[in-house]
Amino acid sequence: MRDLRIIFMGTPEFAVSILKKLVEDNYNIVGVITAPDKKAGRGRKINESPVKKYAIENKLNLLQPTNLKSENFVTSLKALEANLQIVVAFRMLPKVVWKMPEYGTFNLHASLLPSYRGAAPIHWAIINGEEKTGVTTFFIDEKIDTGNIILQKEIAIHKDEIVGELHDRLMNLGANLVSETVEKIKNNDVTSQKQKEIEEKIAPKLFSENCKINWNNSIDCIYNHIRGLNPFPTAWSEMNNKGSITSLKIYKVRKEIIAHKEQIKTIITTKKDIKVAVKGGYIYIEELKVSGKKKMDSKSLLNGFHFYSNAKML
Repeated sequence: MRDLRIIFMGTPEFAVSILKKLVEDNYNIVGVITAPDKKAGRGRKINESPVKKYAIENKLNLLQPTNLKSENFVTSLKALEANLQIVVAFRMLPKVVWKMPEYGTFNLHASLLPSYRGAAPIHWAIINGEEKTGVTTFFIDEKIDTGNIILQKEIAIHKDEIVGELHDRLMNLGANLVSETVEKIKNNDVTSQKQKEIEEKIAPKLFSENCKINWNNSIDCIYNHIRGLNPFPTAWSEMNNKGSITSLKIYKVRKEIIAHKEQIKTIITTKKDIKVAVKGGYIYIEELKVSGKKKMDSKSLLNGFHFYSNAKML
């Protein structure tokens, strides 16, 4: 049985649950690496990563390098004398870093590799209408998400599940998979496998451009797009309301598959409903945020916002 000295690397909330599980399982965490603090919001307040906050609360040794290749950081890393590194939702590591520990550096990725390599695998699985996904641990190599697979666990994606819900389920599944992977490494019981050569489904980073709703798509594509971005970073659209162009974020929706003769993108309202005519039916908007207003349900918005009869999504 190996005596493990672990360095953990991660930044967002997703990574915290994995680090917490390792601490609760009494593994020896000799260092935590996370992103430097950033200024955020209108007040430009210093924003510390969730992993940093957890590390400080639990008195873990913390490093926040700005340059992973810098001599100072590499020297500090070597001084920790770790023999295993675990990476969860962090940055691409230089070879000098991931090759350092004796037992390797492995990553947790929130997809069933080789499908959905990239920055946003949970979002794209829902956006693309997948019925299953999972988590994978793999040894890091020179490329992104291409190393030898150690373990995988699969789960079904629920029919109307939003990305926030799937994120939390995969976070818990991932924590258990990392713990299981570490146990195998501890017992020198790891057999890793090369990733299969298949036609890739990719998970590129999300920007404003690929979060915008294309109302010309099918009803299922639009529905999946919106739930695959709810609650973050959120699908958005512009609408033309009698010549006034307004931006809006769209959170919760439901779909009605039905034949109709309405022009695509037309906004239809009643006293309590907002729906958009699309190919194959209607998208009912149940929760949204119109520019300049707070997030609210559709009924609340309709109490104080007037949609003209020719209002359309753009």
